Amino acid sequence: MTHTADPEVASAAPAAAVHERWTGRQLAVVLVIGTAALMVSLTQSLLVPVLSELAVDLKAGGDGVAWLLTSTLLVGAVAVPAFGRLGDLYGTRRMVLVTLAALVVGSLICALAPNLTVMIVGRSVVGLAVAAVPLSISLIGVTLPKEHAPAGIALISAMLGVGGALGLPLAGLIAEYADYHVLFWVCVAGGLLAVPGIVLLVREPVRVAKGRMDLVGTVLLGGAMLSLLLPLAQGDAWGWTDPLTVGLLVAAAVLLLVFVLVELRLASPLVDVRTTIRPSLLLTNLASLCVGFALFATLIGTASYVQAPAATGYGFGQSVLAGGLCMLPGGIAMLLLSPLSARLRPRTALIIGSLIIAAGFGTRMVLTDSLWQVVLGATISGAGTGIAYAAMPGLIIHAAPRSELAAANGLNALFRSVGSSLASAIGGAILAAQTISLAGHELPSLAGYRTLFAICAGAAVVAAALAVFIPRHAATADAALPEE
Repeated sequence: MTHTADPEVASAAPAAAVHERWTGRQLAVVLVIGTAALMVSLTQSLLVPVLSELAVDLKAGGDGVAWLLTSTLLVGAVAVPAFGRLGDLYGTRRMVLVTLAALVVGSLICALAPNLTVMIVGRSVVGLAVAAVPLSISLIGVTLPKEHAPAGIALISAMLGVGGALGLPLAGLIAEYADYHVLFWVCVAGGLLAVPGIVLLVREPVRVAKGRMDLVGTVLLGGAMLSLLLPLAQGDAWGWTDPLTVGLLVAAAVLLLVFVLVELRLASPLVDVRTTIRPSLLLTNLASLCVGFALFATLIGTASYVQAPAATGYGFGQSVLAGGLCMLPGGIAMLLLSPLSARLRPRTALIIGSLIIAAGFGTRMVLTDSLWQVVLGATISGAGTGIAYAAMPGLIIHAAPRSELAAANGLNALFRSVGSSLASAIGGAILAAQTISLAGHELPSLAGYRTLFAICAGAAVVAAALAVFIPRHAATADAALPEE
């Protein structure tokens, strides 16, 4: 059968094609906001390969140096939900600039720090910048036109994984050929490049949120996150049955319960609990926790894996730089595949991405003979992470009211952070419990790594299963979709 084209549709097609083209300004907006998100996400993995060098230079023990990572994690856990709500109330663009200023100032303090205490202070200030990524996702979502917003959001969201994957080889390169202070100067330079671009190119979206900052809720949620994440970060050192560890975990549960009860009674809460427990948001956040778990386990289970001596039966005795470079293909895959996620329905993309992550960890469990097999498994997991991470803000932006968009993205980022912290705690405990003795040293065994990879594959399958039950959404009248 021959079909005749509708003349009105045919005449409208060129106009639609013109309308859908990216303008130079739109591309520049994505570039500067993407650069900001990348620099912030880099800070979360940048120091991992140089911790031993930092311990020697700063004359500190391993526990002290670990606070360079823990301080950023703890401050970020409080800053993300707080800045999300501040963005809704006082301007997302303004809060992005504030968090980038924290990145520059904190990195500058670290670059000039004469001792460990000052550097921990600097890393704590950098923790405020962690909120820049969910804020940037919200800013892109309401700045770009409707037809381009999904691609921009997918790219910015994928930066969470890209920064983590690129941070390790970059740090390894600098550790091998330069001084670790260069790492902090890179962050200073990146922040200084992003700020004027955002000031000049990005307009402040119209604010629709009303009310005032919920200080009581901020303190309660901040206390709950500190009580949860601190024992997860320090549990191996303190002992998981230590009264302090148990007491803080109990305190976290109590504070979270009190936080929910308080938020339900407030007219202008930090987190709208009634909206958050809707299946579309709750299931997305739980899936985010699972994917965040898998991503962090990729980081701790790849670089150290290939650096282990060949005598372990699985390691390859590679350098810090080589260990970091094994993560590079995965980071590139995240970046390249994030646009694919934007072309799919967010729910479908989350299911596909999670299953690809599971396949990657399944590959890691089976293929252990050659270095390329390790890189293959990590790259498959990275590709899945890029697709899954890019899908989550799409689910959030359809389900959250525009007046709560930044807060909703911040809460989603917080779930990812909790997932990463759980991976660090559980992964560390598994690798410490299943060891082999080699030249008087206890090193993780292949069985330990396989156990970790199996748990990660299971977490990814759980994320896919949760995504299946996310309701197929139609945007509500108040959904945070950008206007055409």
